[in-house]
Amino acid sequence: MVKFIGENNLFITYETVSKLLIQNYGGVKNVPKETLDLNVLESALKSNSMIKNAEVYLAVNGTLSAEIEQKTPIARVSTNASYYIDDEGFYMPLSTNYTARVPLVTGYVEKNNLKNAYIVAHKIREDEFLKKHVIEIHQDINKKLYLKLRQYNFEVQLGTVNFLDKKINNLKAFYQKSLKENTLNSYRKVNLQFENQVICTKT
Repeated sequence: MVKFIGENNLFITYETVSKLLIQNYGGVKNVPKETLDLNVLESALKSNSMIKNAEVYLAVNGTLSAEIEQKTPIARVSTNASYYIDDEGFYMPLSTNYTARVPLVTGYVEKNNLKNAYIVAHKIREDEFLKKHVIEIHQDINKKLYLKLRQYNFEVQLGTVNFLDKKINNLKAFYQKSLKENTLNSYRKVNLQFENQVICTKT
């Protein structure tokens, strides 16, 4: 028996988990306890890049059961390679089973250096305003970061991840003020790189 805990959308199928168990044991029914190493089976499941955690145990009737916690994607890298960044900042492959609606990450991003994109994606995930408005995180060749919003054409220049909370608060204040004044469509660039000010370039 395979049970998924947490996320309802399955990036990995029951069949895939069963196959992993069978490959590493040879069957999942009526297993002799003496020949079973649960740690080996758990390690085999955890080695799958969709799986965050796995617990394997024997039910009273001798049936092998597994509880699976999937990784949770928070951003999708779309450069010359395509993959997710998970909620711990690590690589996660795309799934043929389900596509997550998460911000895109474009530009110069490498699998072994996801830190900046992860910090911004994590901030977006935790913040209702950002979650609603941000559709893309772009990193240029100098590791400078930019945001693209859902409804407006202006580019938001974040710069580095330093003082990120302050910069996001500045963005929210700018957004609310411009929304009130009905001027959001008249900007080409909104620069948040400087901690205490927002510099706007009009179209």
